[in-house]
Amino acid sequence: MVLPAYNAAKTLERTIGEVPPGIVDQYLLVDDASRDDTVEVAKRLDIPYIVHPKNRGYGGNQKTCYTEALRMGADIVVMLHPDYQYSPRLIGAMAWLVASEEFDVVLASRILGRGALKGGMPLYKYIANRLLTFVENVLLGIKLSEYHTGYRAFSRKVLETLPLEENSDDFVFDNQMLAQAVAFRFRLGEISCPTKYFPEASSINFSRSVKYGFGVLGTAIAYRIHRWRLRRSRLFARDGRRLPTAAIEEAAIKL
Repeated sequence: MVLPAYNAAKTLERTIGEVPPGIVDQYLLVDDASRDDTVEVAKRLDIPYIVHPKNRGYGGNQKTCYTEALRMGADIVVMLHPDYQYSPRLIGAMAWLVASEEFDVVLASRILGRGALKGGMPLYKYIANRLLTFVENVLLGIKLSEYHTGYRAFSRKVLETLPLEENSDDFVFDNQMLAQAVAFRFRLGEISCPTKYFPEASSINFSRSVKYGFGVLGTAIAYRIHRWRLRRSRLFARDGRRLPTAAIEEAAIKL
């Protein structure tokens, strides 16, 4: 399981504490130059970690997560935000759905089931989520309940195949990755996930949310144009840059 972390000192222990015993073979936390005690908490919990000496962004954090997970030999990788917003109790179910070979990517959806609003998602974020998801479903030609969850499981083949080095180092990385999975014809599944919103949970501000929203729309449009062969995008190209599998990037320091 990989944990892309930034200022997660207040929530990391609670997140790890709800992981079912015996489910996770290996943990890896990647700290993106946090300004709090995230690394000290990871040390106390005996969680292997990598520290970025400079903040590389959410997408850059995930690139290190997946690069190192591949290097460590992982067959299934679950990515979970360590902000205690999502239920860690679903890790086993998500990993099993990938291991069953019915799905290559499994998303923990805040929209399915009891719903994100009951978990405290702000109304404006819920509306934006639904509108963006509708547009993406139309342009990508599939049907998901949401594309914006921070709780996902991937097979090794997905991480080795997708040209993830072509993706942004910012928040839109998540969305680009799913569009790539669709372009490469991987099978996507979803599971309902309870969610919690509280002050310590990570959340991007309004201006970053707007930037993310435009990035999401740009990704979906680029996918459709690529599929129509009107303009080739390296995001969806077979010869796009993939993650290295031999070692972590020099920008990260393993401790």
